[in-house]
Amino acid sequence: MSVNSWIHFFLPKDRVFYQLFEQVSDNLQKMGETLKEAVITSSPERQRELVKMIEDQEHTNDDLTHRIFLELGQNFITPFDREDIHYLASALDDVADYIHGSAKRLIMYRIQPADEYICKLADIIYKAILELKKAILELRNMKNLRNITNACVIINSLENHADDVYDTAVTNLFMLEQDPIKIIKMREIYQTLETATDKCEDAANVIESIIVKYA
Repeated sequence: MSVNSWIHFFLPKDRVFYQLFEQVSDNLQKMGETLKEAVITSSPERQRELVKMIEDQEHTNDDLTHRIFLELGQNFITPFDREDIHYLASALDDVADYIHGSAKRLIMYRIQPADEYICKLADIIYKAILELKKAILELRNMKNLRNITNACVIINSLENHADDVYDTAVTNLFMLEQDPIKIIKMREIYQTLETATDKCEDAANVIESIIVKYA
């Protein structure tokens, strides 16, 4: 087999990582949209339906993450460092896990309808996911580095905002709520939602590391 044939044989395979990461970002966007609806709905039945949708979407994300790891084990050529692919896939999977964890707690703790802080945190998660998607789509060609950098900066700002919302939520919870069981439940769901924004920032940090190495 000629050198050109070998190149042709290997090169297309590295593109699969871009496709898989883009599928993950699409799925995360759906999860963020579903979470936003789940926290504002006034119907317990609809909320249960939405949480079940998030559970299914989280399983889809697990499948995509598994495929990424499988491709890492099978492919010689990767578009960027193997460890960065692993870190990015893991960080994005963590985002999905914490969205799912937050959604489950809506049902477990009967948080319906959600308060303003839960709604704000769900909205921040969704906005951060949209910025992650922008950055991931730009990784395919690395031509618009400013777009990637801007998206990562916005994600960092959103995570800081989530910290502020969480702090305010917990402060008001301890000031105004008398039921210790409710305090435990609400604080846990605030924390799970806020952690989802941390995971978005972790994914953004990996993306920034990638563009520093390969730009």
